[in-house]
Amino acid sequence: MNGTIQASPQSPPAFSWEQWYESIGGRHIRIAEVESYLKKIYEDQYLRFDGEPAAEKYIFPSPAEASQRIKSKALEFGADISGICEIEPSDIYKGRTVTEKYAIAVGQRMRWREFQTVPSRESAIECLRVYYTLGETVIQLAQYIRSLGYTCRIEHPIGDSDLLHIPIGLKAGFGELGRHGSIIHPEIGPLFRMGSVITSIPFETDKPIDAGIAAFCDTCKACRIYCPAKAIPDERSAAAGKDHLGNDRYMIDTGKCFPYFATHNYCSICLPVCVYNHKEWAKDFDGYKTKLFPTVIMNEPPPPADKVPAELRHQYPRTGRDS
Repeated sequence: MNGTIQASPQSPPAFSWEQWYESIGGRHIRIAEVESYLKKIYEDQYLRFDGEPAAEKYIFPSPAEASQRIKSKALEFGADISGICEIEPSDIYKGRTVTEKYAIAVGQRMRWREFQTVPSRESAIECLRVYYTLGETVIQLAQYIRSLGYTCRIEHPIGDSDLLHIPIGLKAGFGELGRHGSIIHPEIGPLFRMGSVITSIPFETDKPIDAGIAAFCDTCKACRIYCPAKAIPDERSAAAGKDHLGNDRYMIDTGKCFPYFATHNYCSICLPVCVYNHKEWAKDFDGYKTKLFPTVIMNEPPPPADKVPAELRHQYPRTGRDS
């Protein structure tokens, strides 16, 4: 029988989307393609999460071979990157529990050509497109694992899951934590989404990487400069805790970030303006003519929103507005 892993007492609560939208007076973005993807995710994909494992269990020759097989299948099913880590209490949202030991993390890049202007209708649609296509990846991967006789659970990339995607991605070797709070991968940059499948197949795990990205972020301030909400800090914060390399984390002012995100096409400015690795990752491999730096539309930000009850939100600093 699998053991139960309980969330750490320091774990944040899962992001309360409805409460955050209520705090700014409701949802403001209405894009038909976005609504279509959301409908397919919630009314189709969510119904295909569960399934029974095959009666006969395949025994892998070794944990290393199990990891190689499953990660290869993830790439076959549409992921661009895949890694495996052991689940710890700090990876689980407050009040949640899991009974699986390992997370198979998957990531899929977003198309650079859709981020030539940000925020934009095109960039908003691309975010939801990848949530949907990567959702298909984790569903197929879960079906494959069950066909081998193992139980598993899906942690969908759109959220509403038990695990925090970013700590899982860091431990699975996806990259390092950027100033903007997202992972920067050494080859595909920050412009990707993550999901996972959790299971207790005996695996060989991947490790966090140190590619010099965190040090790069300490000197580069592109995402902070181009953040219209001024929600990205100048300095790391000891109160934010440590990343997996032992660095203090950067902590985003969600009270400033969310109102802009929720009223300006899901923003995402901080990702395409990232200049890591001289933007070698910012290419379109299908032949579309693209720029290496997007056109950035910086509108006047809405007022900060801090009305979500403390027990329903993670802690964040009031950047530039604390007395």
